[in-house]
Amino acid sequence: MKPHITLLTLGVDDLERSLAFYREGLGLASEGIVGAEFEHGAVAFFELEGGLKLALFPRESLALDAGLPQQPASATELTIGHNVASRAEVDAVMAQASMAGAAIVKSAQDTFWGGYAGYFQDPDGHLWEVAWNPQWEMPE
Repeated sequence: MKPHITLLTLGVDDLERSLAFYREGLGLASEGIVGAEFEHGAVAFFELEGGLKLALFPRESLALDAGLPQQPASATELTIGHNVASRAEVDAVMAQASMAGAAIVKSAQDTFWGGYAGYFQDPDGHLWEVAWNPQWEMPE
């Protein structure tokens, strides 16, 4: 397998609410909900950098599609990292997420590894880390 991820899909409880959080709240571009004409097919896609896409898919539909029973959500199973170019950008993204309705679970602060980071949860409890790592060069 080549180490190339093309799509991250998040299971959500309320597709329209989650679409609004990511599109209006965080400013991610999306054409909105597609596939609603198919039973359990409604999904929303967001174009990210580097050819990566983010999808929002109802939890029930995801479980049905995978052929698994629906499981309880757990915020500590996965975190999505959003690395930025500066401490100030960490603060700006955290503020934007908070204004969009995210729950700030750990305010941005200095880290043990020499960076600066904080955590927020989206409306479905998905955990995002916003971080600045002085060892990584990030485009501004």
